[in-house]
Amino acid sequence: MDLKPGSRWKSAVCTAEAVVVRPPNAGVTLECGGQAMLGAADVRAEGLAAAEGFDGGAAVGKRYADETSGLEVLCSKSGGGAFSADGRLLTIKEAKKLPASD
Repeated sequence: MDLKPGSRWKSAVCTAEAVVVRPPNAGVTLECGGQAMLGAADVRAEGLAAAEGFDGGAAVGKRYADETSGLEVLCSKSGGGAFSADGRLLTIKEAKKLPASD
């Protein structure tokens, strides 16, 4: 799986889609719902469902990060599966707080 910045991926189990913002430091498999994600042009197989523990959902516009590998993705389409990398759930990256202007 070649996770380059700007590459688009879609879930094999739900409607979620993601764009890679920051590639991982080493090779990892980007997953959604516990299944490896597909390239944007690939056809989704019928009948797959999110695995238990990987069904938390993905929210559009949120950035998800994996501290272990450095991978960061932007959710471009919401879905029922949760993003993960090599079985580790990605966490929502919080926005940086701006300094006070007073």
